[in-house]
Amino acid sequence: MKTRHLFKLVGTATLALLLAGCGSSKSDDKTITVAASPTPHAQILKVAGEELKKDGYTLKVKEFTDYVQPNIVVDEGKYDANYFQHTPYLDNFNKEKNTKLVSVGKIHYEPFGIYAGTKKSLNDLKDGDEIAVPNDATNEARALLLLADNGVITLKDNKDIKATVKDITSNPKNLKFKELEAAQVSRARPDVALVVLNGNYALDAGLDVKKDAIAFEKSDSTAASTYANIIAVKKGNEKTAKTKALVKALKSAKVQKYINDTFKGAVVPYTE
Repeated sequence: MKTRHLFKLVGTATLALLLAGCGSSKSDDKTITVAASPTPHAQILKVAGEELKKDGYTLKVKEFTDYVQPNIVVDEGKYDANYFQHTPYLDNFNKEKNTKLVSVGKIHYEPFGIYAGTKKSLNDLKDGDEIAVPNDATNEARALLLLADNGVITLKDNKDIKATVKDITSNPKNLKFKELEAAQVSRARPDVALVVLNGNYALDAGLDVKKDAIAFEKSDSTAASTYANIIAVKKGNEKTAKTKALVKALKSAKVQKYINDTFKGAVVPYTE
């Protein structure tokens, strides 16, 4: 009798756990997890979260300060999506890390800018001066293209989004390039003549692209489309209800107004 009673209790407990698990899974279906850079991505997502509530979703955002982990955690299935990068960076990352991530929507564009270090203008550059640029493949190319557009250097192809310092064909002032992890570039300002910054890291450093940049990418340029920041998910999750709801919220009129009002040109909503 005691043994039979014990089995009955165990069976009841197991059933309760199973039911609890089912309830948790159902709840998780209405929770969207996103890995994002703090500025401006996490800020924008906060507003998107308010929109998602209207569709019954809860948005949870984890902030990352690097450009590697947000892709890794989505590829491993730990997060539903990420928001921090553009398509060229994602394509290069997939190739190098063998990840399987895809873009599901272009959300905003952040003009790349050239900012003062020890020199205040391009005309102040002297022979042998050093310029700090991001060291990842796509963002370094973007920095070099901006420098080429402003006559600082010449590249083999001034539209090559894969350009590196090896593709510089003319460097009249024998400038040196300090290649740093993107998050570190702004910190080099006291030690180099100029820095070329990603929009979000410029914001983190308290820089306004329209007020502080010596030169920046124009919003109607090819770069606006090529380097628009995207929502990325693991391949196979492009059409899930969560993915569709997240993209819809980020493209909402409320989010676009927030971007325009808050960042005043440093971040621009992307429109097809």
